[in-house]
Amino acid sequence: MHAEPGDWLVIERSDIEHHARRGRIEQVRGAGGTPPFVVRWLDTDRVVLVFPGPDGHVVSAADLAAADAAANARLTRVQREISAHPAHRPEES
Repeated sequence: MHAEPGDWLVIERSDIEHHARRGRIEQVRGAGGTPPFVVRWLDTDRVVLVFPGPDGHVVSAADLAAADAAANARLTRVQREISAHPAHRPEES
């Protein structure tokens, strides 16, 4: 696992009691971009030293922005399709 400051650490959780977490990597302390990383967690704004486990991966800022844009476009399309569906139109009197 290699990272640069500005990349994002994403921790995927496989159980239903925990959500995935994102943290912006502020510092890389290992040689050649390897862990540990100093990460600012998006959900808590806490800055911590992290040694990621097998459920973590690094995503570049550009790749994460592209993935977020694609997810937003998908959501917008689904909302548009739902609102256009006849079952969701107000009945005419």
